[in-house]
Amino acid sequence: MGQLDGKTAVVTGGSSGIGLATAVRLADEGSYVFVTGRREAELEAAVKAIGTDRATAVAGDISTLEDLDRLYAAVRARGNGLDVLVANAAVGAFVTLEQTTAEHFDQTFAINVRGTLFTVQKALPLLNDGASIVLIGSTAADRGVEAFGAYAASKAAVRSFARTWSNELRHRGIRVNVVSPAWIETPGGTAAFGDDETARTVKENVAATVARGRMGQPEEAAAVVTFLASEQSSYVVGANFYVDGGANQI
Repeated sequence: MGQLDGKTAVVTGGSSGIGLATAVRLADEGSYVFVTGRREAELEAAVKAIGTDRATAVAGDISTLEDLDRLYAAVRARGNGLDVLVANAAVGAFVTLEQTTAEHFDQTFAINVRGTLFTVQKALPLLNDGASIVLIGSTAADRGVEAFGAYAASKAAVRSFARTWSNELRHRGIRVNVVSPAWIETPGGTAAFGDDETARTVKENVAATVARGRMGQPEEAAAVVTFLASEQSSYVVGANFYVDGGANQI
């Protein structure tokens, strides 16, 4: 038996990286998983990876309220409510203060902050009492990484949401927690570094400075998300779990 047998889960940004690894792990633990993302071809591939009998893909952009409505209409139609919500979808790019444009700021906050807020708000009528919400943050929220200001600020907002929402939802027994990864080897993270040579240099630098001596894998973040989704973390509320190889800790 899995830790999440009979549960229903939603994973946003579930077509690759941490989102896909999380969707696979939740399904392996017994959940039926709804995954959403902006690229239909990748979503279809994700459902095959998860298991076509264990997942449904709903294409959409979390910054578009109509797309969120379509996602939750699909969840509602299944008739079992929602037990686990993983708000993972996000965007990020290295842009200095001097280079920041209104478009870059608006896109970052529209998806990472506004999208996360309405992902959770629109799920509220479906969330079963005792459900678990896991927000994907970032160690960038705690560090002054050069040229990552808008992204870092957006993830600091996500961390703040978890505290407020934990208080607002406690009367329903709904727990809200954050997983903050760093240096996870994902397609999106690699693309943010720019060209292949830069990505290789970054990975070598991480290996030389992080206690674990390597980049993290999406499955390692997914394992922590699964812990927070399950009853094994029943007394954990409003917390922030770092999955960073020790980068922010030592």
